[in-house]
Amino acid sequence: MKGIIFTEFLELVEEKFGLAMVDKIINQSNLESDGVYTAVGTYEFSEMLQLISHLSENTDIAIDDLLLVYAEHLFKALIKTHPNLVEHYKDPMNLLASIENHIHVEVQKIYPDAQLPTFELEEKTDDSMVMVYKSDKALYMLGKGLMLETFKLYGVSADIEIEKLNEQGTEVRFFINKA
Repeated sequence: MKGIIFTEFLELVEEKFGLAMVDKIINQSNLESDGVYTAVGTYEFSEMLQLISHLSENTDIAIDDLLLVYAEHLFKALIKTHPNLVEHYKDPMNLLASIENHIHVEVQKIYPDAQLPTFELEEKTDDSMVMVYKSDKALYMLGKGLMLETFKLYGVSADIEIEKLNEQGTEVRFFINKA
């Protein structure tokens, strides 16, 4: 998993819960990196699982809810650093429809060894779409949060429903509708 995911996560934790919480979740975790991350480094996904699990335990906030809050933070950071990824899209539906064929292609250029989920577009109209998320990391709530942030960027309301296609959450169908 790319380091930017870790650095932005720890920045969010510090912003929302304080530096003491950052230290606490790092110390509670068994991290090969010792909790030292660079944005361009690559780290084990298990480290992120430990950090977010410990944050959930220490704050009594569900992991899914933490992932939605993190998505808001991460989206802003990514747009600030890489505005070119979204600047030529005029509509959130078209941007989301281009995740696999444009956004992820560009992300791979920036972070060649990034392990990205796949998003298969099953249906699309001007006001709705159905996409299937696939990732062994099962971070579909982060994906949902990033989608919601995409709609916010364009000042458009949206309703996003989820259908888990397997118990682990490694395959999830998103039903996305402009509200």
